[in-house]
Amino acid sequence: MRFLSRFYIDGFILSIFAVIAIASVFPARGEAATGVDWATKVAIGLLFLLYGARLAPDEALAGLKHWRLHLTVLACTFVLFPIIGLAARVLVPHVLTKDLYTGLLFLCLVPSTVQSSIAFTSIARGNVAGAIVSATVSNLLGVFLTPALVILLMNTTGQAKVDPSAVVDIVLQLLVPFFLGQLIRPKVKGFLQKYAQPTKLVDRGSILLVVYSAFSAGMVEGIWHSMSPWRILVLVVVCCTMLAIVLGVTSVIGRARHFDRGDRIVVVFCGSKKSLATGLPMATVLFAGAPVGLIVLPLMIFHQVQLITCAALAQRWARSAEQPAVMSE
Repeated sequence: MRFLSRFYIDGFILSIFAVIAIASVFPARGEAATGVDWATKVAIGLLFLLYGARLAPDEALAGLKHWRLHLTVLACTFVLFPIIGLAARVLVPHVLTKDLYTGLLFLCLVPSTVQSSIAFTSIARGNVAGAIVSATVSNLLGVFLTPALVILLMNTTGQAKVDPSAVVDIVLQLLVPFFLGQLIRPKVKGFLQKYAQPTKLVDRGSILLVVYSAFSAGMVEGIWHSMSPWRILVLVVVCCTMLAIVLGVTSVIGRARHFDRGDRIVVVFCGSKKSLATGLPMATVLFAGAPVGLIVLPLMIFHQVQLITCAALAQRWARSAEQPAVMSE
């Protein structure tokens, strides 16, 4: 990593590209896919266990009380993104097909990610407690808000159902390990302070597992082969442009709200993310009978773009945190 840093090449970004390449050639299928799914869940649970063990109770309480921050993130997720999605209607039919635009608008309506948003905030030395609350609240509310927004803004049957298991998964995978970490904190905080590297490895390892799982699923479903390379390239450009706009706006909002550096990082990372894990199951219910593969393609591409881009930003801000200079973005 030190050797690569001399040439301004981030080893973590290279790792993401390597995982994408591996998933393209060796996607997980059948029992292997089940194993990858369970490994990802275990990694995420361990990640939140470590977050709970590292966070002092007063910091966690401060994260719960910071409603200005959480409302800002929710506004970015469920107001800013839908506005951008509605404005993108002008791209039909010359740039995007009707199904692809449906998918683009749908990705604008799904909630923020939890695991990667918090992991990137941690890597960038941001307000982890605030990120945990913001991302979790976004995901929990999204279980109800996303179907409502889809019915309101899109032409669906109006018979969308919310699977309560999504709420149970969030509680079991995220909140239970976090509070367990809080309980064991007095016994392990000394070890974690002395050996901080394991937490960093879990941060990065969990993200790599998410990338492999998501891209592998896309390969198995044949989503990447259902369109011409030119159409996929255009969609990638659209997703990159949308992400750039959101990153710019969230950065401006963070400064306009006079948040400190740690909170501005939360707004950027939590406010610019979209959850593939939540979006894919919802799409199968909301668009039953429609070409779901094409509809979720924008979400899958945006998910990969946001991981690569935010990984680079997190690494850059982590380096800046070690210097006297403040975050300029």
